[in-house]
Amino acid sequence: MYAGKLSGLELGKATRDAFGEALRDLGSEISELVTVDGDVGNSTRTEYFAKAYPERAFNVGIAESNMVGVAGGLAGSGKIPVVASFACFLLDNAFDQIRMAVAFPEMNVKLVGSHAGISIGEDGPSQMGIEDVGLACSLPGLTVVVPSDAACTRAATEAIIRNEGPAYLRVGRGKVAEVYPDGCNFELGKAIQLRDGADATIIANGLMVPAALDAATALKEQGVNVRVLDMHTIKPLDRDAIQKAAEETGAIVVAEEHLHHGGLGSVVCQAVCEMKPVPVESVDVGDVYAESGDPDGLLQKYGLTPDAVADAVKRAIARK
Repeated sequence: MYAGKLSGLELGKATRDAFGEALRDLGSEISELVTVDGDVGNSTRTEYFAKAYPERAFNVGIAESNMVGVAGGLAGSGKIPVVASFACFLLDNAFDQIRMAVAFPEMNVKLVGSHAGISIGEDGPSQMGIEDVGLACSLPGLTVVVPSDAACTRAATEAIIRNEGPAYLRVGRGKVAEVYPDGCNFELGKAIQLRDGADATIIANGLMVPAALDAATALKEQGVNVRVLDMHTIKPLDRDAIQKAAEETGAIVVAEEHLHHGGLGSVVCQAVCEMKPVPVESVDVGDVYAESGDPDGLLQKYGLTPDAVADAVKRAIARK
């Protein structure tokens, strides 16, 4: 059973598909938009844009560092380059070039990491981008977004492209539940409250948002009312929403498909400590590299499930 089904959510498109469609559609409106691809456009879905605008699509081959350098040059010439590859190839292989050619000079480059997380399954641990958010968040001036579903991804893609400055967008390989079947009221740096509740708050992003909703649904049947926030933008962080959640619910659970260190959990804990200390529990990959396997089996093994989120909520409430 996919996450979100317990809450009545339908299974929708993969976020990489929604990114590719949004990019292609924006190409007709924004003539400066170009893509720089590392020979994986059929996987990242930049091929949708390339087929519509072949004169504005550049494939530099399997050379992520060079890809980012080219994008920095294009941005310096007034273009809006979208650089896409697998999240681990882009952030890990080309980190120095992202730092020196994009973040430091504040180039208007949009970095898109596809196939993020352990949910890529049988592709194996060498291709699982699970430290990408931590690396991206460490760079000053970089906007970092992890959308939860197709509608949120379409809105996020348009937002980062229309917003001046460097950005990192993380998308996944597999299909995910439709959190926003009627469109997403997306604003960079503003969390979306999906459920209200007074006993605790679940702060989630990516595919853990449907899992958080399922956990809240199950807990409600047990008399526990939980607030759910979709924290799609990690940087800049919606500190006001976190402070409000801490003050009004007194306990927080952070759920993300990322290593324990450096991701959403780390920035939320920092904000909570600075503004309103309350118990915080984490649901994440942990401090290990996962193994290859069936995506659902991996999510179960590493505890990225609605049941794990619900258990974390109970632990957080017990610590009040």
